[in-house]
Amino acid sequence: MLWLAQGFGSGRAPFAPGTFGSVVGLGFLALLLAARSWWVLGGGIFASIGFSVWVCGAGERILGETDPSSVVMDEIIAIPICFAAWLALCCSTLPGPAELFVHHWPVAVALFCLFRLFDILKPWPVNRSQSLPGGWGVTIDDVLAAFYVNLVVAGWWGGWKLLHLMQT
Repeated sequence: MLWLAQGFGSGRAPFAPGTFGSVVGLGFLALLLAARSWWVLGGGIFASIGFSVWVCGAGERILGETDPSSVVMDEIIAIPICFAAWLALCCSTLPGPAELFVHHWPVAVALFCLFRLFDILKPWPVNRSQSLPGGWGVTIDDVLAAFYVNLVVAGWWGGWKLLHLMQT
């Protein structure tokens, strides 16, 4: 169970374990996108949140710590959430993993970096959510950080659309 909580070992990195876990999250996103189905993407995101709460809570109990840095399943499951708004607003069809990481790599890098920024800075209410009990406190702060990424994407998209309307 600890191996899962630690992101298949990625959380044991000697530095920046959350970033290493987030890189594994890109693999999870690729797996969800491989089906090219909104149902698989949405269902995978929803189910992974519950899975993370359970696994991260177990990781806390095993290690005897609150939100240990080596427990990174929360980062892994948050990465697909970070891409939700961009996929919904900017893609007429879901891209496959190769299309995302080859043709849209600047977007992937930007969203990844935004998530890491919000996960590290923990703006309100991200910082407050860590006081939730067990795996909820571990997981929800990353889900909220991913939500902030989606707010940035939605704001960018709305601004871009507004700019194009003003030019016409």
